[in-house]
Amino acid sequence: MGRIVVISTGGTIASRWTGSGFAAEAGGREVMATAPLPEGITVEVVDLFSVNSPRLTTAHQLTLLRTVHEVLADPTVDGIVVTHGTDTLEESAFLVDLHHHDARSVVFTGSQLPMGSTEGDGPGNLYDALLTAATTRGLGVLVSFAGRVHAARGTIKTQAVALDAFADPSREPLGKIGFGKVTVLRGPQRPQALPLPAMPELPPRVDMVMHHADGDPVLLNAAVAAGARGVVLVGTGAGNATPEIVDAVREAVARGVLVALTTRVPAGPVTEIYTHGGAVDLVAAGAVPTGTLRAGQARIAVLAALLASENPVEQARVLRAALSEQDPVLVDA
Repeated sequence: MGRIVVISTGGTIASRWTGSGFAAEAGGREVMATAPLPEGITVEVVDLFSVNSPRLTTAHQLTLLRTVHEVLADPTVDGIVVTHGTDTLEESAFLVDLHHHDARSVVFTGSQLPMGSTEGDGPGNLYDALLTAATTRGLGVLVSFAGRVHAARGTIKTQAVALDAFADPSREPLGKIGFGKVTVLRGPQRPQALPLPAMPELPPRVDMVMHHADGDPVLLNAAVAAGARGVVLVGTGAGNATPEIVDAVREAVARGVLVALTTRVPAGPVTEIYTHGGAVDLVAAGAVPTGTLRAGQARIAVLAALLASENPVEQARVLRAALSEQDPVLVDA
């Protein structure tokens, strides 16, 4: 069915017991040796790095992004699988998706159980990801996990330890995998791909601040004082905070800081309903609402916008474009 390149980055799927806990130590070839190959698929492995995914940095993620583009520059490659830790998989997958303009699929997967575990989920997830990469086209960047196929956009880790770890709380999966076949149920919603960014010497700082009862502007102001060029405000409800935080957002935007507004509620869009510090006022102060994207992916969208331009007006335009969604088009698997 094709030539698939597996890019190995570490995570639980590459983890072993170290005496006090598990750590990503295995290389990509060791990970590949645990899984059967779908019939007709040949695999090549790129060992990019091997780290527990909470340790990933923007530099790691940009290196992964560029590696994906370099691999796809070879027209004989039919697809890519990225093995990745589950903690930040949603962020890396979305970054790659924002810049992905190729019809060939890039499929992220990982595991909740480490290598060698009895009934571990890594081998099955890897098999499914290889099958998905080889047999789908035009769906963008995907997450294959526990027999389901998800669009990178909107998909987050919803279970800390359960095997069915990923979902988009606001949408159904793109597809399902079973009996050696990938069944595509719907098309993805994706904006036009962003150009590949340069590798900055020092990536821009982007912080996240969550609102809560008794919340005040202290942490948001501290992020700006620390040099944040972007801030994701995680509001309550449909994206609400307080008048004092609205003032802090207005001041940050006036200083050229790109502010995005999401919500701590698992599902549903940020919606301009309330004043007195609600989303109506926050958007009027310059915050950009992120729709159904939650904090981790909203931060990646802000990062991508900052990498695309030095001009605050253009950054806000790029951010809004990255957050937009086109009508889905169903693509045959």
